[in-house]
Amino acid sequence: MNILILGDIVGPSGREAVIEKLPKLIKQKKIDFVIVNGENAADAGVGITKKNTEEFFNAGADVITTGNHVWDQKETSELIVSEKRLLRPQNLIKGSPGEGYGIFRSKNNKRVAVINLMGNIFMKKSDDVFDSAKKFIASVELKKDADFIVVDLHGEITSEKMAMGYLFDGKATMIVGTHTHVPTSDYRVLEKGTAYQTDIGMCGDYNSVIGMNKDNSLKKFLKDTSAKKHYPALGKATISGLMVVADEKTGLAKKVEPIILGSLLENRI
Repeated sequence: MNILILGDIVGPSGREAVIEKLPKLIKQKKIDFVIVNGENAADAGVGITKKNTEEFFNAGADVITTGNHVWDQKETSELIVSEKRLLRPQNLIKGSPGEGYGIFRSKNNKRVAVINLMGNIFMKKSDDVFDSAKKFIASVELKKDADFIVVDLHGEITSEKMAMGYLFDGKATMIVGTHTHVPTSDYRVLEKGTAYQTDIGMCGDYNSVIGMNKDNSLKKFLKDTSAKKHYPALGKATISGLMVVADEKTGLAKKVEPIILGSLLENRI
């Protein structure tokens, strides 16, 4: 069983790269299930629209996760109620529309549970992420309730993501971090069989400041009054993520493979 998760898709460049490259990648790698994080996919680089979700599903995505920018496009709060394949963080404040996890069918008819969590440190206020994770672990058991379990932890700091990795080790197929838009080199299979990477990077133009126009971002750091609201860089994009080869008997990971396809980063991997 081959499972792929792609990092935050940023703006038009990121969308175009995923729409172009994902179908070929699915065929080439014989991927059975695809998750993409779409919380930066809109033209402004924040939020996601119905049109964006349709483009990703048509390109081969099975589930779309999000994060702190999930509500930045007004239409999303209504869309997420009807589109069950679009997730928001499970630990958002009680009463938030939509769902934080679901169990979906892969192309080869396996049950894949996907949970979207959001870190607490330096992020928007949400319920305790470790408490939410423990409740999920107690309610969805690997190989009993789902054949495979994938966790997207949208968080700011490495220690929070690493600790969560060990909490899920042996209880999930894979747990990856999103949000910081830079792929880390610590992808591996943990001791008890769960695939892990602190951050899987972004799908966007890396000639930027985490996907945003670099000149404008620099002006903001320099407190230049001519700086505008952040907007996406529009150069050639790289798609970044992690593929896991999972054992169909145990639901755990056998092998991890970073996926870097594009311009600036591809030649360095």
